[in-house]
Amino acid sequence: MYYRRFGRTELSMPVFSCGGMRYQYKWQDVPEREVPLNQQENLEQTIRRSVELGIYHVETARGYGSSEMQLGRILPKLPREKLIVQTKVAPVAKGADFRRTFEKSLSYLKLDYVDLLGLHGINTPDLLNHSLKPGGCLEVARSLQQQGKVRFIGFSTHGPTDVIVQTIETNQFDYVNLHWYYINQFNWVAIEAAQRHDMGVFIISPSDKGGKLYNPPQKLIDLCAPLSPIVFNDLFCLSYPQVHTLSIGAARPTDFDEHLKTLDWLDRADEILPPILNRLEQQAIETLGEEWMSSWHVGLPTQQQTPGGLNLQTLLWLRNLALAYDMVEYAKMRYALLGNGGHWFPGAKADRIDTLDLRQCLDRSPHAHRIPTLLKETHELLGGESVQRLSQQ
Repeated sequence: MYYRRFGRTELSMPVFSCGGMRYQYKWQDVPEREVPLNQQENLEQTIRRSVELGIYHVETARGYGSSEMQLGRILPKLPREKLIVQTKVAPVAKGADFRRTFEKSLSYLKLDYVDLLGLHGINTPDLLNHSLKPGGCLEVARSLQQQGKVRFIGFSTHGPTDVIVQTIETNQFDYVNLHWYYINQFNWVAIEAAQRHDMGVFIISPSDKGGKLYNPPQKLIDLCAPLSPIVFNDLFCLSYPQVHTLSIGAARPTDFDEHLKTLDWLDRADEILPPILNRLEQQAIETLGEEWMSSWHVGLPTQQQTPGGLNLQTLLWLRNLALAYDMVEYAKMRYALLGNGGHWFPGAKADRIDTLDLRQCLDRSPHAHRIPTLLKETHELLGGESVQRLSQQ
């Protein structure tokens, strides 16, 4: 395993982390006795495999249902000095509620302390305010830190880049969990900000949110050869030293295997990545046009500035992926969340585009005349039944 300094925490962080969003039994709290034996055995085998590989960072959250409780049956059996345990608790209006939720997490984990506590989902200015205000969640987290129950404090986010940068620039956090990978590089300025503040950088869900790369379309497989799409994306992310660790959302012990192949290429990234990157770029240009690919994102309004609450950047981004790389199933999955994702995946579908006047909000876009038609085509391509986030199912 390779390790990187996790910013000012000075932790030696493995370049892969054992993300805890997919190995749990239920997305809701359940009594321990209700967890089937085979489900618990699978989780314990997954964690043991992670530790055997040198992936000592185990990441979970209070919002991941039975995950913490199930981890509490295996983590105390492992060498505590080796483990880097992270849990996350959502910021709320009352600091006392945040404290109670954390104490529940710690009791489930059956640990005396966690190495990393993340404020889970600073996605909006209101949630940032809940975190920073006097008596708020961050103040409570600092108190927990003084009591020895938390070593380092960070935050996770699915929010817009400006909110992420604003949170980083407070210089109140030791690390950040955020989305950034080949198909979604919008948050690079946030990573640069994190580097300026010497924060650890953890990449959320590079293989699932990064394109369902465990089930890629044939076109993407061909474009990424001789690497698999998973290995290409891992290598792309890790070729940037500003990135410290990638989450492997392992649901079973074998889910680490494909990612491990990346380690053989880490010292040769400069050799293997450029031709793949060139093929991907050229494919997008051939499919969508050079002018569009160089400027589609320019001058787009925010969701709040757009009639109907449309998140134009997300809608057009999904269209690009579906057409350029045949990532239709991925784009459909993400599109179906619109309207149900709340502040975790904001914005509405483009199903009412004929009733909306976008002329004023698009006055800075070089493609203003095309975008309404493209949005209608996007809905026709990707529209289907709405779905809920995993945690709501």
